Amino acid sequence: SMTDGYDCYQNALAERVNGILKMEYLLQTPADLKQARRMVSESVRLYNEKRPHLSLKYETPDARHRASLAAHRRPATSPEQVST
Repeated sequence: SMTDGYDCYQNALAERVNGILKMEYLLQTPADLKQARRMVSESVRLYNEKRPHLSLKYETPDARHRASLAAHRRPATSPEQVST
């Protein structure tokens, strides 16, 4: 656990992500620390860029993040959106 007092209920989201990484991605025992770091890095990339998330309506976190950035970059076009 990564929380104070080792209480898994204290940070359920972090525990959920840790569980997903362990059960879906980190299925092999790494030979050394270098390989472990590569495995974790690749697992995080897959989790964010390839794995659809139910809570995001089956989008990936990366796709949702990019859509959010694009929405904030759109120029204001209507008079209500333009502040003077």
